[in-house]
Amino acid sequence: MVEIKTDMSLDAMRAAGRVVAQALTAVRDAAAPGVTLRTLDGIARAVLRETGAGSPFLGYRPDWAPTPFPAVICASVNDAIVHGIPDGYRLRDGDLVSIDCGALLDGWAGDSAISFVVGGAARPEDVRLVDTAYEALEAGIAAAVVGNRIGDIAHAIGRVCRTAGYGIPSGYGGHGVGRTMHEDPAVPNEGRPGRGMPLRHGMVLAIEPMLIGGGGDGYYTDGDGWTLRTSDGSRASHAEHTVAVTDDGPRILTAL
Repeated sequence: MVEIKTDMSLDAMRAAGRVVAQALTAVRDAAAPGVTLRTLDGIARAVLRETGAGSPFLGYRPDWAPTPFPAVICASVNDAIVHGIPDGYRLRDGDLVSIDCGALLDGWAGDSAISFVVGGAARPEDVRLVDTAYEALEAGIAAAVVGNRIGDIAHAIGRVCRTAGYGIPSGYGGHGVGRTMHEDPAVPNEGRPGRGMPLRHGMVLAIEPMLIGGGGDGYYTDGDGWTLRTSDGSRASHAEHTVAVTDDGPRILTAL
């Protein structure tokens, strides 16, 4: 069931979203060659602790997961699409990194993700891949208006990704957000316009394009049971915001 939030609830979710934005900014600022993914997780933990927020990621265990998730961020590097576990890997100059983070504050959740290249050795193809992820995110957000449907968001995202020649991992996409991190409805990253659930004032959606640089849609789950990797070994990017559908247009709740 899709919960329609009140305007007061949207304000409370905006507070949770600010915490997510602060954590992601702190992690991105600290990401440099030689820094471990576990260190980045510690930085995000500190932001959550200092703001009095909890983590919807830590201990999360959906039906398909072999173990509870052990961190407050997902840190996915190079060919990892999403759900990477922050470990002792030391970042290298030119790594393409996606960081996903959530926060729970006063009973409400926020969820957002960023992608970036570490250091000063960014390959042009990686810059284009990251830029396209954000372009697809912006297109999806622009379609999140009252009177449109879920399919309009999916179509807007998919059109940007496919036009650029990138793959889209099937079965993964956005979702509703509210009291918990994952709620109805599902928000696919590809679809037909004019189809699906109508968008109403007070709906809150995590819109999150995931792009496979090699152009194919194939992926597999790593041995850790969590990390999704591209089948062809190409790099991937991921961008996400929690967005409220309002009568005044889309409201990004996880913007800094």
